[in-house]
Amino acid sequence: MVKKLWGGRFKDATNADAENFTSSIDVDKDLYSFDILGSISHVEMLSKQKIISRGEKNKIIKGLKKIKSEIELDKFNFSHELEDIHMNIEDSLTKKVGTAGKKVHTARSRNDQVATDIKLYIKSMAESLKLDIIKLQKSIIKKSEKNIDIIIPFYTHLQRAQPILASHYLLAFFEMFLRDTERINQTIQRLNQNPLGACAGSGTSFTIDRFYTSKKLGFREPTRNSIDSVSDRDYVIDTIYSCSIIMMHLSRFCEDLIVWNSSEFNFIKIGDEFTTGSSIMPQKKNPDILELIRGKCSLVYGDLISILTNLKGLPLSYNRDLQEDKIPLFSALKTSIDCVKIFTRNFDSIEFNTKHIMSGMNLGFLTATDLADYLAKNDIPFRKAHHITGNIVAYCEKNNKNLSSLSLLELQKFSKVIKKDVFNFISIENSVASKKSYGGTSKENVKKMVNKYKKILLKSK
Repeated sequence: MVKKLWGGRFKDATNADAENFTSSIDVDKDLYSFDILGSISHVEMLSKQKIISRGEKNKIIKGLKKIKSEIELDKFNFSHELEDIHMNIEDSLTKKVGTAGKKVHTARSRNDQVATDIKLYIKSMAESLKLDIIKLQKSIIKKSEKNIDIIIPFYTHLQRAQPILASHYLLAFFEMFLRDTERINQTIQRLNQNPLGACAGSGTSFTIDRFYTSKKLGFREPTRNSIDSVSDRDYVIDTIYSCSIIMMHLSRFCEDLIVWNSSEFNFIKIGDEFTTGSSIMPQKKNPDILELIRGKCSLVYGDLISILTNLKGLPLSYNRDLQEDKIPLFSALKTSIDCVKIFTRNFDSIEFNTKHIMSGMNLGFLTATDLADYLAKNDIPFRKAHHITGNIVAYCEKNNKNLSSLSLLELQKFSKVIKKDVFNFISIENSVASKKSYGGTSKENVKKMVNKYKKILLKSK
């Protein structure tokens, strides 16, 4: 039986079932490197402040580095009896370096220790997630440039609306992912205060230097209120919320690509290496990667609800409920990172079926708005122009025609202002080229935005 490091006031041993129930080592062992990093900075500060000797500091740091190596080499024996990563490391440290190891927890509680560990973990993982998103953005730019001349229909209400450049569509997701990286930066900025030294929640009588440990650990400054330091999990919520938005953006992207990949649309082809077959239908080529990403979005949403529900009724300051914060946090970050990575590779394999897309561009009256605009530019009030164009569309449907197949005489039956130049307005190519308003789909605009996005990526960090 392992001797509890907090067991001084207890006469009876912990019930085995209770021990297993309260243990979190299977989850929080992922914090080991950050826990050790925090402990090294802590003992360096204790030595600097003459709270422990330089010799004790050196012994402790050597022992901690040895433990880190053992964990990384899978030679460390984690114990459920020691509850969590903090106690597992401290117990092993004491066995390695003796009495000096018992001083590592001076002027520190697990309350501020775990908060510090989690913040360091988030900073590391969120930066990795951001870099993965930037890689996806680079892929979007590359595919946008490659397909700069491809025109596709865009949809509202899943009904054909107007012609746009395919690259303009792709860059819409670049914007979404740009907001995601900004949101990650904001999350990191908000959590960039160091809780270490808040102890259980009231601070400590030891003459510690929290500014020193903050600098050593890469935090902007220490937290300002010791109670909030150990109670706060806003940064966990912020992180999972950021992951939720990322997953929502991915899910929407996946949905469109799944639809575009269907036989009915046939806009794109996904590489064989990112599709699967059917156990019974030999002809099937399923976009399972995209479907799974779409499905995993719900898991991250669940993680967000989990942490919000955990925190909603907690009194100040620390409560054991907070032990459960790491499950949704780790899940959300891991899921998001995995999904962004595999989505990028899937996306890179996609090719547009240009011939098929162009063969259907005259369907759905995609340039009807351009026709209404033409009438409005010829001094017909837009509402009336809208009505006239609606009548023309109804005529086309009744006579199985499209706008481009109508003769000038047919068009003039609906309005005498229509001249031969109308056909320039209602051509697919001219429709796209005319959308020169800032943010519009003209090739000129899209090229400018691609160059702007490239500059943004160069500044990304």
